[in-house]
Amino acid sequence: MGRLDQLFSTLRTSASGLAAERVRVGVIAENIAGARITKTPEGGPYRRKVVVFEPLMRKHGAGESSAVGVRATRVENDTVSPFEDVHDPSHPDADENGNVRMPNVNPLKEMADMIGSMRSYEANLSAQENFLRMAQRALDIAR
Repeated sequence: MGRLDQLFSTLRTSASGLAAERVRVGVIAENIAGARITKTPEGGPYRRKVVVFEPLMRKHGAGESSAVGVRATRVENDTVSPFEDVHDPSHPDADENGNVRMPNVNPLKEMADMIGSMRSYEANLSAQENFLRMAQRALDIAR
């Protein structure tokens, strides 16, 4: 890896984190919007979605590799969290017993995830800004 490539690998790493967290924030916003949807086109209530992150790998010689960032590879349905049954006979989607199957979205958990994602985004942005400041100082010294 050349010196310039090493120098800019920091920017690429934090840029990959920014892109991955942007996907995550979008999915969290979709979850919050779907938190009260009891009937979807697929049938049943809205199902919470989660983003799957994977490391970005760079291959080195002799079959070695190392992580150089992260990426959001896919969005999957959360099949682990159960739906909640709420007794509301007046709801249009209530069953014969007056129960409504609600989405498996917990808005408080989604907000906590949103805060974590925003903090990660801010940390990556700060890393890029610090790199650019250091590069500017190095250029100023070289003059």
